[in-house]
Amino acid sequence: MAKNAYSSNSSLTLFSGIDHIVIAGMGGSGAIGDLFSSILSKNDIHVTLVKGYLLPKTVNSKTLVIVISISGNTIETLNVLKSAKVLNCNIVAFSSGGKMQEFCTKHNVEFHMIKKTHSPRTSFVTYVYSLLKILKQLLPLTENDIVESISVLEDTQKLINSKNLSETNTSIILSQKISDIPLIYYPHGLEAAAIRFKSSLQENAKSHVIIEDIIESCHNGIVAWEKPSLLHPILIQGSDDYFKTKERWQILKKYFDENNIKYFDIFSTNGNILSKLIDLIYRLDYVTIYKAISSEIDPSTIRSIDFVKNHLDSTLE
Repeated sequence: MAKNAYSSNSSLTLFSGIDHIVIAGMGGSGAIGDLFSSILSKNDIHVTLVKGYLLPKTVNSKTLVIVISISGNTIETLNVLKSAKVLNCNIVAFSSGGKMQEFCTKHNVEFHMIKKTHSPRTSFVTYVYSLLKILKQLLPLTENDIVESISVLEDTQKLINSKNLSETNTSIILSQKISDIPLIYYPHGLEAAAIRFKSSLQENAKSHVIIEDIIESCHNGIVAWEKPSLLHPILIQGSDDYFKTKERWQILKKYFDENNIKYFDIFSTNGNILSKLIDLIYRLDYVTIYKAISSEIDPSTIRSIDFVKNHLDSTLE
């Protein structure tokens, strides 16, 4: 899917003078924004993520607003698109069609159609690699970085796919460790993987999940471990985390060990930021699917989300 998306004939968008990028999207589309925000953190362009209805007041002619709605009908993102259109800013939209395509066609907004694969969350990789190609000139990534990330995915696939049901399948092993409510710790640079893991556990395995930044948690969240808890810590660590973050991981592990709190380590692969994040997301998505299957839960159903959507006003002028 990554190869096909990146080798597609999508045209490369050219922008100049951009000093602020706003990425708007919800759910599976919002996870794409999380990933690109992490990638763009290596650049000197200010990035704002919008997971809701409203644009920041700082949007101007030097702002690029990227709106992503895989379904094309996400109410919050459509509202952002509508608001951006009346401002003097640059806009580019991505969806599989729907009301977003209709609005962009009517109002002459740049639009890229990318097909949905089954559902928004399973379309993640297709959208990521399509956007990597279309927005390449804005990103602090080389061609080799993108090729490397696809190669990493190919290697990971051999380990975690359902043809390998042995102890070498790390996604199965972690899925068996998850019980009650997992508490996922992460460093700031890998926040996108932690958010995606949380969302996938919620949607696929129908589990409650908590995520906390490792540094911030040491100033408040760690206190909750002073009494017995049903939570189970999962520690997502980068292969080259900042040295002070590595120090914090060791302190937290020492605290857990001395208080008989069992935890599970997850380490990112080596390589560039895209390789690290996309590999973690791939492995952890499979964890949630294996967890759903072992719990005899259908990972594809989203009845509660449908309930909410059915009660929302989806009017877009």
